Amino acid sequence: MGTIASYHFSLQIREILLKFMPVQGGGTDIIMKKLVAYFSASGVTKKIAAKLAEKAGADLFEICPETPYTEADLNWHDSNSRSSVEMKNKSYRPKISAMPENLSEYDTVYLGFPIWWYVAPTVINTFLESGDFSGKTIILFATSGGSGFGNTLKELKPSCPDNVKWIEGKLIRSDSDIDAAAKLG
Repeated sequence: MGTIASYHFSLQIREILLKFMPVQGGGTDIIMKKLVAYFSASGVTKKIAAKLAEKAGADLFEICPETPYTEADLNWHDSNSRSSVEMKNKSYRPKISAMPENLSEYDTVYLGFPIWWYVAPTVINTFLESGDFSGKTIILFATSGGSGFGNTLKELKPSCPDNVKWIEGKLIRSDSDIDAAAKLG
């Protein structure tokens, strides 16, 4: 069975289970797997992602660019730095080193990143375009020195199928923000 066919078969099985399989407590919910996938250039988002994964009961996956960013690459004061050049060209897609091997097992994906120029770094688009997120819920969370989500959701939506459920989520600055984000999934 091909990847797409097996994915659709898995969705059909899931729907049957949701309709007919009672679980302890008399409800019909079954436990769905959650993933916290994140990109962290400086380590700030990595720390937040680890705490969020623990609070949400989720697995953790780091989105790593094939070529790691150096301090010079991240110098947003330099218009010729790698991050500046990438963010000026919205169609640029930095290669990533890997994708989660078992992405099809997750129904909810918390997706975290630092805000660069009021949006997610384009490496996040690479991640979304490299996997099948059909039917999944994607909950965004971000770290930032001062700016908000800006056009992030607008910039990311075209990288996924239309049947993705998007939740803009939280700009995380404290442990209480982590708690609130964990409750979104």
